[in-house]
Amino acid sequence: MDQIVAVLRPGREVEPEFLARTALWTRQHGYMKDTPAFLCALLSVRDGELLERIFHRVIDNGRMVRTFVQILRSGVVGRKSLGSRPRRLVRRWLELRSNDEIFRASVGQSPSLADIVRMVHPKPEDAERDALYGYLLGREHDDALLPEAVRAYEAYKSGATTEVPDVPFLFLTALGLDGEAWKQIARRAPWHTTRMNLNTFQRHGVLEDFELAHVVAARLRDPELIRRARAFPYQLLAAWKNAGKQMPNLIRNALQDAMEISIENVPELDGKVYVFPDVSGSMHSPVTGYRRGSSSKVQCLDVAALVAAAILRRNPETEVIPFHDKAVEVRLNGRDSVTTNAQRLAAIPAGATRCSAPLRLLNQRKAKGDLVIFVSDNESWVGPRMRQATETMVQWRLFQQRNRQVKMVCIDIQPYLTTQACESAEVLNIGGFSDQVFDVIGAFARGELGPGHWVGRIEAVEL
Repeated sequence: MDQIVAVLRPGREVEPEFLARTALWTRQHGYMKDTPAFLCALLSVRDGELLERIFHRVIDNGRMVRTFVQILRSGVVGRKSLGSRPRRLVRRWLELRSNDEIFRASVGQSPSLADIVRMVHPKPEDAERDALYGYLLGREHDDALLPEAVRAYEAYKSGATTEVPDVPFLFLTALGLDGEAWKQIARRAPWHTTRMNLNTFQRHGVLEDFELAHVVAARLRDPELIRRARAFPYQLLAAWKNAGKQMPNLIRNALQDAMEISIENVPELDGKVYVFPDVSGSMHSPVTGYRRGSSSKVQCLDVAALVAAAILRRNPETEVIPFHDKAVEVRLNGRDSVTTNAQRLAAIPAGATRCSAPLRLLNQRKAKGDLVIFVSDNESWVGPRMRQATETMVQWRLFQQRNRQVKMVCIDIQPYLTTQACESAEVLNIGGFSDQVFDVIGAFARGELGPGHWVGRIEAVEL
């Protein structure tokens, strides 16, 4: 709720055109899901004509449609019904999709696509679409007129065929599939479905098939598929961390190969770079926080290690100095894989937290540098009046005296209201983590993150 309020308040204050451009930018460049849908919902009560201009470029798949409708009906933007214009836009979204796309988009609930069809009352353009809507709504329809994918799915459900239909993965998981069916699914699964279901495939014996295991491994490490899937290092770290103990080394190695390919968006940084990953005790908490039944196996420490190892891999002269209550000097090889170096960092014994420790070490060495990157969690970000923060800033000022152009980035993996260092021209605070953080670090290091940087990028978006 706090995040909704944080977006809602400025969203009501900016010009509608800026709101529309932000929705486009967050979807097309930030690859976000909920935020662009929320901005479209807000735009529906601020400027309906602008919403029409951007709707189909932002709400570009079934999940986005369901999120948009869910937000509108929640009342958070000031309305609890779709209204005539949003209803017409959603209806048009349905009309522009093929029957196969409509069927594939019908995965998901709250609301389901069937619920949305009931809300907007689309007019079927032909008998096949009429049959498809009847099927989705549970109304009487002619099975012979259903799209081929639907008929294949229903035939498989009824046991009339053993050929697994080419339908979304979630359509199949509740059908009590046998081992052969799982092999058919794994053979043609998309890249993201493969990444997210490796343990499922292993549990059902798919990866015991030598030939099929090689097919899956080849898919995971395929450079073109990785780029097309917009795969990021964090996603692959999560897959690698979640892989069960029985996962074949072939698959583990493929995930590591994919990780190396995915770090292409990590910037090459000029000058001498230092990365300070926090390895204190609090960093062993889940990156999602503790949530009953859904806490991530990926810890804050894993993210810190990933950032350090990825930057080192792309910038071999980088020096990584882990810290807890003191700086820990380790020797990492930039030629080693990201996962190898991340494991090495994650294995360092934990301690308390003293953010000034790595800066003090550099000052003792009288070291020179151009960029300093802290990666920590909220447990180490103390308020500016606290002694530890003062000590950190004292060490930072001493380091600046020798390095007039140096900059510092503080990545706070679990941000709250306090920061370690006040924002300035040479200090950037980043709250939270996604793979877009690498782009932000690169832009800041190049001097491109002036006060108007993000505003300029958003205002450059074509409406």
